[in-house]
Amino acid sequence: MAHRRLSAIRTACLVVSAVTATTVWGAPAALGHDDAHHAPSAPAGESGESGKSAKFRVTEQQIKKNIVPGEAAALGEQHAREHARLRAGVQALSDEYPQATRTERLRQLTASQAETNQQYPAEQFGRFNEYVNSPDYGDHVAMLPTGKVLLFSFEPIQANPQKETAPTDVIGKENAGRAFLWDPSMGTGPSAFKQVTPPSVVMPDGTGEARPAPFFCSGHAFLPNGMLGVFGGNLGGNGGSGAKLSLVFDPWTETWYLNKDMSVGRWYPGVVEGPDGRLLIMSGQSEIGWGTPTPIVERFPAKNFPVPWQKSDTPTNLPVDAFGAQAPFTRDYPHLFTLRDGKVYGLGRMDNEQFVFDLTTEQRAKLPDRPNIPCKDQRDGGGEGCSPERINGSAVALPNGYQGPDSVLVLGGNRDNANTYELVKGERWVTRQPRAFGRANDNTLIMPDGNLFTVNGSFHIRNYGNGMYNPNALPKYRHTEMRDAQGSWTLGPVQRLPRGYHSNAVLMPDGRVMVTGDEAQQIANDPDIKDDMHGSIEIFEPWYLHVGDRPELNQVPVDPVRYNSAFSVDTRTPDKIAGAVLIAPSTVTHSTNSNQRHLKLRINSVNDTRLTLQTPPSAADAPPGWYMLFLVDARGVPSVAKWVKLEPAQTS
Repeated sequence: MAHRRLSAIRTACLVVSAVTATTVWGAPAALGHDDAHHAPSAPAGESGESGKSAKFRVTEQQIKKNIVPGEAAALGEQHAREHARLRAGVQALSDEYPQATRTERLRQLTASQAETNQQYPAEQFGRFNEYVNSPDYGDHVAMLPTGKVLLFSFEPIQANPQKETAPTDVIGKENAGRAFLWDPSMGTGPSAFKQVTPPSVVMPDGTGEARPAPFFCSGHAFLPNGMLGVFGGNLGGNGGSGAKLSLVFDPWTETWYLNKDMSVGRWYPGVVEGPDGRLLIMSGQSEIGWGTPTPIVERFPAKNFPVPWQKSDTPTNLPVDAFGAQAPFTRDYPHLFTLRDGKVYGLGRMDNEQFVFDLTTEQRAKLPDRPNIPCKDQRDGGGEGCSPERINGSAVALPNGYQGPDSVLVLGGNRDNANTYELVKGERWVTRQPRAFGRANDNTLIMPDGNLFTVNGSFHIRNYGNGMYNPNALPKYRHTEMRDAQGSWTLGPVQRLPRGYHSNAVLMPDGRVMVTGDEAQQIANDPDIKDDMHGSIEIFEPWYLHVGDRPELNQVPVDPVRYNSAFSVDTRTPDKIAGAVLIAPSTVTHSTNSNQRHLKLRINSVNDTRLTLQTPPSAADAPPGWYMLFLVDARGVPSVAKWVKLEPAQTS
């Protein structure tokens, strides 16, 4: 297939920059999202940044070689030449990091994964079973209630993994968003992916150039009707400037909708759903640029607008409004959780930025400082990820039986601190059992059996243990870890690629785990840098899929189920059923996953093949929306999940 490093033809007019007629093509200066504002120097012999734009001369012969048949007829000859010039420029970039290196890296990682994982029996540790090409980097991922997975990020601007790979400081058309849907029921080939381009916008960057909304490094959470609210993104420039974007993705029609702008730009914000179904949005760097985090808290939809409860409630052109309290986070992407007291807990990256927000009074209170251990490894000059700051570590609202969570476990974010810290009942911090080693940029999931599963991680933002912008990773960061009901951690099998910054993982309805993200590693290990499959997906089969037959869940209610009420499901394996659990779907980026939630359901009765289950007590226990319902046997082996919707008795 012809080279498509910036866009497929069907969206080329929206996402490919109009380039000047000069024959010199310039790549944006390399500035990392978080590295931009620290700008550490690379030690001698390592791949650092010069701060200058790399330029490559593009000849007429190269332009003609990169003309795609049919593009001139569809777009016009001049427009087609502009696209060809960009392709030639990207080819020049890719020559900096040769295909032979990418191919050999992937071969060695594949071989070492197979050899290492021989020591981890699948029935005890699980296994990685599939590795497939993806058309998107997957820097943002959402498990949708349709069973499809939404992946979104940005249009490629860089083919050399030793440079900044995202358009952090790019102003203009090259700073554009893109999105794809993966339908697992259609397999893993190119036909299983569908492009769902975000709305075209003209950003207030002075260029007047329309492009698909640049929503990378936004925050997101689910609305009660299963739609995904996405807020913020990248305006471009000044080390990363916040966009005021407010969008919704509708999984039922597979369409993006644009809403009214927020009052302030947000780059790296946090978003969480409250018991009333509204989304709370806080933090993020403002439109002024890095170092200007906004304390303003906003709410979507605004209080005098209805919450979208039904599939037909399409949020278009809806505004946000200001929440009464402010959120004085000095760093980005706080972990936000709604606990069973109905309040939102904001756990910041700085140890003294821990807050709780009362949604009724719209007041903020201070929580105790989180404990921490100072970094000992000073290879990056004691930058981010050292005390008192965590850098993109994960956090999980811990399962609490039949009730909603009242405690949060904070993990990772400090490469020298393997401890895990529990905020117990929202009141005090307790140091829990450590993982095998400290890691940043990890993802931790709650599994149907109640265990926790950690995947991904690195030393720092763009450091996998061997220096900034060096894609060679220390082997330990490829290891998974599992936490059992007693809180003990065990190392598990290794993933194929090391995945750190921008890595993601979600639990799927069939009980498997999808792992993706980290565009730098995907670029460094791309089996064909010239094709249009920019990313990769790894599928992990947990331990419970390797111990025998699974229980079955055959039918669930079509209509919403209400809180503190009974509902019936059908199963062909009633004798195997020992329990039932609801798990809220993940929507994850930068190690934040506020939607994730695990609740047991009481089994009221078993009548032949029909089970009567009891829903959670209230919306504070489980915010309204769509959940995966798993039946589990005595071994903790889950059925394939079916989707059920939790909703208050009356919605308006």
